[in-house]
Amino acid sequence: QLQLVESGGGLVQPGGSLRLSCGASGFSLDYYVIGWFRQAPGKEREGVSCISVRSGTTSTTESAKGRFTISRDTAKKTVYLQMNSLKPEDTAVYYCAADPLALCLGGWHKVEYTYWGQGTQVTVSS
Repeated sequence: QLQLVESGGGLVQPGGSLRLSCGASGFSLDYYVIGWFRQAPGKEREGVSCISVRSGTTSTTESAKGRFTISRDTAKKTVYLQMNSLKPEDTAVYYCAADPLALCLGGWHKVEYTYWGQGTQVTVSS
C-alpha cells in the first residue's frame, strides 16, 4: 500500500523554526515529484515547495522563498521541509503529496497529485 506520512508539526513562536518530514512507504520516491502544500482555515490550499527526487530540482513559492528549504534523503525515502523565520501567517495544515508525472517547474502546484499524506498542523503564535 502506497502511503505518505508527515511529521514534525507543532506550535512555535514567530521567528522560530520547524522541520517537517514526509516519509514514504510502499514505494520508492525516486521517480516522483514531492510537493509540500498547506491549507489555512478558510483559505484555499496553496503550494509551498516541490522537489524532483531523482534530479534534486526544487521550486519554492514566493511566500516561502528565503525561509523554507526542501530536501530529500533517498535512502530514508523521506523529504524534508525546513522552515525558518516562521510567521503567524504560516499557520496551516501542511501536506506532502507525490506524483510520478508532475514536473517541479513553474505551475507545479496546479497539478493534481496522486498520493497525499494526512497532514501535520503547524501553528505559529506567541
